[in-house]
Amino acid sequence: MRTILLSIAVLLAVPKAPAGWPHFRGTPALTGVAGSAPADTLQVQWSVEAGESVESSAAIAGGVVFVGAKGAGLLALDLATGKKLWAYEVPAEGIGESSPAVADGLVFMGDLKGTVHAVETGTGRARWTFKTGSEIKSSPVVTQGKVLVGSYDGNLYALDAATGKLAWKAETEGPVHATAAVVNGIAYVAGCDEHLRGIRVSDGQQVLEVASGAYTGASPAIVDGRAYYGTFDNEVLAVDLAGKRIVWRYQHPERKFPFYASAAVADGRVVVGGRDKMVHCLDAKTGAAVWTFATQARIDSSPAVAGGRVFAGSNDGKLYVLDLKDGSRKGVFEAGAPLSASPAIADGRLVIGTQDGRVYCLR
Repeated sequence: MRTILLSIAVLLAVPKAPAGWPHFRGTPALTGVAGSAPADTLQVQWSVEAGESVESSAAIAGGVVFVGAKGAGLLALDLATGKKLWAYEVPAEGIGESSPAVADGLVFMGDLKGTVHAVETGTGRARWTFKTGSEIKSSPVVTQGKVLVGSYDGNLYALDAATGKLAWKAETEGPVHATAAVVNGIAYVAGCDEHLRGIRVSDGQQVLEVASGAYTGASPAIVDGRAYYGTFDNEVLAVDLAGKRIVWRYQHPERKFPFYASAAVADGRVVVGGRDKMVHCLDAKTGAAVWTFATQARIDSSPAVAGGRVFAGSNDGKLYVLDLKDGSRKGVFEAGAPLSASPAIADGRLVIGTQDGRVYCLR
């Protein structure tokens, strides 16, 4: 009985918010929760012209911001000042939505030609590259000495983080657009093949498959043994991982639009933006709507939660600060260009890129 109770405790453990923001959504469980919060009234600490468009979300580690941009490759910027420390060129189409991941002195990134790059954080020099069969929009996640990243060739890849050597690849039935969430040695990926899959990190064997019923571009957030993610069938799902079943579905009663952004999960609430131009807050246990907040354009940026507040970007060019409890607006920052990249938060600062090619640091 003690072993069973311990196993349940591990499964239900809430992932701890990171000191930094080392990869997409902050934690390997992709919860979108930060350990420190910026102010309600966001002030620009610095801004940098980064490239043609910034759709990649930043990673923050060791006082450095790592961010990808079309036309500029991978940039390393000083978190305090915005000073460019180095730039790593990515040829051809460059970097799209794939966001950097930082671990053990390396930063990992996928590009639109299908190549995974491992770059030294201190120098900006390439350590290794690995070519997949198609474009990469999925963000890398580093766990157990492996880099996990999806490709539009239909595979989730596990590469040795130190050498780039292929450890395994798990085939799905469609492009792997979403980023894998990792909890207790299992990588969970919601696919364009309309399935949520659980892949064992150690050997690449599939241990879970649940039909979502629709195409999925969003990445799952894993909290308390459940996966939360939206679909292109205008729904947000909660999947019980132990029971391998969907426990609730949420759909707005009137506005039927896809959910492309990934959810943030904190304090028993699931927060996600939709292409219906609204931020939705749901009860994590039941899926019941708690509140909604209307913006002026679709929301493809994934919200972050810090200090009891929601930080949500919109294609209307504004970053909204909302109260997690009731959805009331606490503040707004006008970037002046669509925000499809997601906010990264560390050390009381928020970093986000815009579609006109600027990177802002706010606090």
